Order: sequence, then structure tokens, then C-alpha cells
Amino acid sequence: MSTPDLMAAFDEKRAKRLRAMKRNAVGLLILAAVVFIATHVFTDGSGAWGYVQAAAEAAMIGGVADWFAVTALFRHPLGIPIPHTALIPRSKDAIGRGLGEFVQRNFMNPGALVERIRAADPAGRIGEWLAEPENAASAARQAASVIAALAETVREEEVQDSIQELMAGRIDAIDAAPVVGAMLDRAIEGGQHEVVVTAALRGLGNSIAENRTLLRRRIGEESPWWVPEPLDDVVFEKLYVSLQSFVGEIAGNPDHEIRKILNARMQALAADLKTSPELLERGEELKQQLLQHPEFRDWTDGIWEGFKQTLVTAAERPDSDLRRRLEQVARTTGDRLRTDPELRRTVDAWVGNLAGHLADRTGPEVAAIIATTVERWDADETSRRLELQVGRDLQFIRINGTLVGGLVGLLIHGIIQAVG
Repeated sequence: MSTPDLMAAFDEKRAKRLRAMKRNAVGLLILAAVVFIATHVFTDGSGAWGYVQAAAEAAMIGGVADWFAVTALFRHPLGIPIPHTALIPRSKDAIGRGLGEFVQRNFMNPGALVERIRAADPAGRIGEWLAEPENAASAARQAASVIAALAETVREEEVQDSIQELMAGRIDAIDAAPVVGAMLDRAIEGGQHEVVVTAALRGLGNSIAENRTLLRRRIGEESPWWVPEPLDDVVFEKLYVSLQSFVGEIAGNPDHEIRKILNARMQALAADLKTSPELLERGEELKQQLLQHPEFRDWTDGIWEGFKQTLVTAAERPDSDLRRRLEQVARTTGDRLRTDPELRRTVDAWVGNLAGHLADRTGPEVAAIIATTVERWDADETSRRLELQVGRDLQFIRINGTLVGGLVGLLIHGIIQAVG
């Protein structure tokens, strides 16, 4: 069932209860009238019948007076435009303004709101709630869902542009050549470059072996036409074995003369990278080429895409590191709020001040919203809905007026009889 249907069914239920109470009030008033008429028609009004007659008369007066008062709130009694009746339809806008001022003064008062919040100790209650493992897990689940939702709703272009600008700015601020030179210096000092050189030499040996056929064909193409092919084979085999042996010897001997030369060249390159204006300029050119290359944009875009996907997946998995960390944070926060009075006072003060600030800023707006909302309501519809809300209770006023009127009439008649 939709919300309008539920509201209609609820209103119909209230309307039935209101009609039932109206029948009770009218029935009691009619009973008083019948008794009053009967005592006039069938008795002389003396003795006990005088008391009954007086009570019935006063009950009728009280019932009619309260009927008029209750009815005058919502409409003109009997449709007659008597002054100061139909108060709610006629004063709807003033009621709206008064309701808005009442809410602002009593519920949006910064001082009272801060006092109530601090007295309620929200930090302590939050701490007690988070201390329960299932509550901490629930808080972690909700927090992860919020984080994932934020990641899904942000505009990817803006985030990717921000990441690219951030990365480009950081890279652009770095002098490329000196940094590479310093890294090369550290690699040489720690001996890490030897691993790279050895791997490069072994890779060279493997590459020579994999391209043996190509090298043999190249030798044949470069050899004079008059040299016999078998002789080319012998020459190539000798060169191939010697080259592989030479490369393997350099790769396997860290103290080889060639490696010493390579080390010296690398040290000189490291020094030049830190001091040479030409290499510094060349490094900046290469850096700008890197920043302007489309692959750099693809790389920075991939950072956000990968991070977002990881975040969303982690938020959905109960056993993810994100959920575990959020749950641990929730439990730790709960324990601290329960055991640290100073922190609890600080949080309570912060919550209270925030609420007071919001109340001070939004109080007039809330009052204005209430007033303008009520002003837009239809007067008759407003009166009908208010009558459905409180009309049943108001019928008790009519019933009480009839009963109390009868008792007062009985009392007055008794006093008259006593003094007469």
C-alpha cells in the first residue's frame, strides 16, 4: 500500500472514532433535553423533581455552550458567520507564525539546546554503543558503505584531473638529472649496480644465442663472394664461441677489467648528471616529454580507477582490511569515550556547540519554513485535519460540560432551596 493510501486509511480510522465521540456527546445532550422536557410536562417541578429539572436544564446549557465553543474552533456553528468563530480557518496564517516562533523559541534556542545535549552525554552513550562488538561491526559496515558511495558519486573527470595535476606538479618540481645521478651514486655505493650489469650481460649472451641464425646470415652477407661458405661457417663459429665466452667471462667475474671500466663510466655519469648543465637541460626535456605523453594521462587515470575499484570491493567484503580497520577504529573510539572523561567532555562540548551554532543559524529559517508551509495549506483542509487530530479529545469537553453543568445546576438549586 502506498503512502497516500496509508494516510487515507489512517484518516478514515480517526474520522470514525471522531464520529463515535460526537454521537456520545450529542446523545448525552439529548438525554439532558429529554429529561428536562419530561420533568416540565409530567411533573410540577417540586421536591426531588425540582433537583432533576434543574440539573437537566444546567446540563443542556453546559452541553450547548461547550458544543458552540468546540465547533467555533473549526467552523461557523450551524453555518452562521458569528464573529470570533471558525477560528482555525480564519487564523491559520497567524497559527503558522506562532507555531514557527514556538519551535524556534523552545526547540531551536541555542542555550537550551546546548544544555540539553550536554546533560544527555551523547559521547558517553556513543561510547557504550560502540563498545559492543556487533555495534562496532555495524558502524564499520555503514562507514564503509558511505565511503564506497562517495567514491561512486564523485565526478571521475574532476578526480582524475586533480590526480594528474598533483602528480605532474610533484614531478615537475623535481630536477630529474640530479635525482637520477644521486640514485646511481647510491646504487654504486651499495653494489646494486653489479646485479644490473650482470643481468644485462647474461641477457646479452642469451640474445646472441637466440639470434645465432641471424648473425650467421649477416656474416655470410658481409663476406666476399669468393670466400667459400664452409670457411664462413668456421669463421662464424669461432667468432660466436669467442663472443659468448667473452661475455660470460665478464658476467661471471666482478673484478674483470671491462667491469671496472663500466663502473668508472657509471661513476662519471652519476657525477655529470648532478653537475652538467647539458645533462640537466636534457633531463628537463625528457621530463616534460614524459608529462605530456598520453601514457602519463592513462597512468594517472588508472590510479583513481584502481583505487576506486579496490575501495568499493573492500567496502562490500566483511573480511576486507578496510572493514577490519574501520571496526577496530570504532571499538577503540568507543573504549576511549567510555574511559576518558576529558575526551567525553570535549566531544559533548563540541556536539553541543555545533548544535547551538546550527540552531542559531537555522532557527529563523525553520520558523519561516513552518509559517510559509502553513500559509500554503488550504484553510478548510487544515481545519479538517486538525479536527481529525484533536477533535475526539475535544468531544470530552462537551461531555464534561454537560455533566459538570448538570452538577452545578443541581448545586445551585440545592442552595436556593436551602436559603429559601
